[in-house]
Amino acid sequence: MLSALYGYGIQHTNTMKQNASNRRVSLHLLLLWTLMRMQTTNGFMSAPMPSVQKVPLPRCRHQILKPSIRKHHDRSVMPLKVAVTSSSISTAAATSALHGDINFVLATLLIVSASGIAMEQKTTFGKALSAPLVTMLISLVLANIGIIPFKSPVYGLINKYLVPLAVPLFLFDSDIRRVVRDAGSLLAAFIVGAVSTVIGTIATFSLIPLTKLGEDGWKVACALNSRHIGGAINFVAVADTLNIDGTVVSAAIAADNVVVALYFALLFYLARAGENGDATISSRSKEESLNLPTLGDDVVVANGETPNPITTSSIAYSIASASCLVTIGGMLTRAICPSLSSMVMTSILTVLAATLCPSWFRKLHSSGSAIGILFLQMFFAASGASGSLLLVLRRAPSLVAFSMMQITIHFAFLLAIGRGIFRLDKNELYLASNANVGGPTTAAAMAQAKEWNRLTLPALLVGVFGYATATALSLSLGPILKRIAA
Repeated sequence: MLSALYGYGIQHTNTMKQNASNRRVSLHLLLLWTLMRMQTTNGFMSAPMPSVQKVPLPRCRHQILKPSIRKHHDRSVMPLKVAVTSSSISTAAATSALHGDINFVLATLLIVSASGIAMEQKTTFGKALSAPLVTMLISLVLANIGIIPFKSPVYGLINKYLVPLAVPLFLFDSDIRRVVRDAGSLLAAFIVGAVSTVIGTIATFSLIPLTKLGEDGWKVACALNSRHIGGAINFVAVADTLNIDGTVVSAAIAADNVVVALYFALLFYLARAGENGDATISSRSKEESLNLPTLGDDVVVANGETPNPITTSSIAYSIASASCLVTIGGMLTRAICPSLSSMVMTSILTVLAATLCPSWFRKLHSSGSAIGILFLQMFFAASGASGSLLLVLRRAPSLVAFSMMQITIHFAFLLAIGRGIFRLDKNELYLASNANVGGPTTAAAMAQAKEWNRLTLPALLVGVFGYATATALSLSLGPILKRIAA
């Protein structure tokens, strides 16, 4: 009986579970039927449910371009124009970043300046062209191929601060009393050459007014006048004072160096070696000799007084002394004549200081000349970088003609006045002309090459005298040339 009841209970339980399951299935079927019914009526789901693949993309303001379907071999091909444009943009961005990096521009100019000095010392090509011209050509090419910019704050820094410092650094040995005492009759020949250069500049500018250079025409004539009385430092001082365009500076230096090289060849051909002549040179000068410098074209170190070594202290004293002279010169210029360049007053102060305190400045001459050469080289590098190669080539021919006629007239008046009026020795006139056009080092080199030992030191001294006087004399010539141009 109990077993029968137990079996019935189990059977009843199973029946209830089955009925519950059946009811759940029935409810599911009813829900499914209801949904299907709602789909076929006008209810909220009257439209058939879209498949996932057919879901439309939402509309937006900007049209979305779908990539076109290409064949397998064309999937990874990018249009050539797009590739080139992307590459050009990235290159331009990198170049612009370098041009804006002051350290990069400054490092490049220093490397170019050092390269110009090294090429002048170690290569025949560099010696023929000179360190300034080699430096300008390298920086000119680098700027025109896009390595360095045409304009940079570094260039302004060099012109504003380093060039004014270079002027007194070159004049530490400009003791006027020593020049007058030891140069003898070569000083008279040098003065005749300087006057001849001024005459040549005025006459040449009247015939070749350099109209293609515009406002820079008379300015370049002044700068070349200073170059043919003193040297490169005077050219730099005048060019910076008159704000001559960098392209014109590059073209003028390149053209003038070609003419000067030919003129030196003429002087060496005309001069006769080993002649004593009838010149009067002091006995002290005859006993002294000269070791020519090897650092650069305008570094002048007298021998006979042992050249002072370049040390840390001499470099510091040189820069400090030059800075003081530049500062005082600037103050006096602003007080006396604000329209005048401070370089003129700085030059006058330096000559006076070197004359009054010769022992102090003579000790600093070696280091001062070395630092001045570097600053001068950086000026030429900055000038070349700011110039257009095409414009240099266009302007060079007229400047070659101007420089050639200027030196030709200089030579004619030098002989006419020096020989015809003052009866000066021919060799002295040739040597003085070399000192006028080339500077103290080239003149001393010519004296040694021609075995004029008694003229070696005087050639050096009159060349330094040219440094001391050429800038002020050439700037004073500006108003005359300006009237001729008008």
